[in-house]
Amino acid sequence: MTDPYATKPSVTEPGVVEPVTPTGAGAPRRKRSFETWSWFFMRLSGLILLFLALIHFAITHIVNDVVATDSEFVARRWDNPLWRVFDWSLLALALAHGLNGLRWIIDDYVRRPRARLITKMVVFGLSGALFCLGTFTIVAF
Repeated sequence: MTDPYATKPSVTEPGVVEPVTPTGAGAPRRKRSFETWSWFFMRLSGLILLFLALIHFAITHIVNDVVATDSEFVARRWDNPLWRVFDWSLLALALAHGLNGLRWIIDDYVRRPRARLITKMVVFGLSGALFCLGTFTIVAF
């Protein structure tokens, strides 16, 4: 049996040995890092947020008159639980998307580890408080 990780001499340069990388169905998969999933989340949440925000904007500002948007309008709309789920999804995705973007910015621009930790703690704490307040409003209204 041949070793798929064995080395073979290069055809173009005699004497230089290049590693052979396995390909195909038997090839080992790379482990995905947190940053890879974070990058993927930003793309997916951005796409979903685009549609959620456009629907929210259309209902609040185009279909209904802005002047008529008051607490009674929200109460009538939230009589249907699907609207509560819609608004909570918009809240949760927007906060998570923004928090992830801020995390990247903090990692890029705050150089000192202690300052970075404190900045992240403040931002994460504020985001958590806003999420709890928004969730409470949507559930208890």
